[in-house]
Amino acid sequence: MDSWKLDAEHMVREQIMTRGVTWQPVLEAMASVPRHLFLEKPLDRSAWIDSPLPIGDDQTISQPYMVARMTELLAPEPGEAVLEIGTGSGYQTAVLAAIGARVTSMERIRSLADRAREKLAELGYSATVLWHDGREKPEELGVFSGVLVTAAVDELADWWSEVLLPGGRLVAPLRVASGSERLFRRIKEAEGVFVDSWHEYCRFVPLLKGRTDGRP
Repeated sequence: MDSWKLDAEHMVREQIMTRGVTWQPVLEAMASVPRHLFLEKPLDRSAWIDSPLPIGDDQTISQPYMVARMTELLAPEPGEAVLEIGTGSGYQTAVLAAIGARVTSMERIRSLADRAREKLAELGYSATVLWHDGREKPEELGVFSGVLVTAAVDELADWWSEVLLPGGRLVAPLRVASGSERLFRRIKEAEGVFVDSWHEYCRFVPLLKGRTDGRP
């Protein structure tokens, strides 16, 4: 077995399962995705610690526990269409794809979008990565069983909820009155009624507006 797979299994066992994540599909996915390959040297040596890490352009690859918990709250089934707002390194995208979701991911920083698209293709993960401001709805986007927002927001964009199919779930780090952030989940009932719930406190980089080229 490759040494990184032992590191990944240890990460899942010691950093994720011990904190209460029990959904088997995400545990298996995170044990199978090579997180270190979504980081540049020498940070790849720190890939298996339970911490966010910089990926350039003032962005981070999310903490493994938080990736696992948000994915568990979203609970995508194989074959379901999932929209990700904020591709970043592509690691969260890969975890969703490893579960079997059909992922469309938006990234406002072109350099990150390009690198993530190339890395996902290189590793064999099927996902569509768009260079696009995730606050703005593209034309002819379609509908989704899940929407996952990977950066902190003060409020939800209306269209994120509008594109949800009946039974669809939206998960986002949402700022609360205290100035801190909490994981928020919205479930769209068949009648178009939303059922909202609050979960763990968290910390994410903010979701910014507008497209940019980013670093070369």
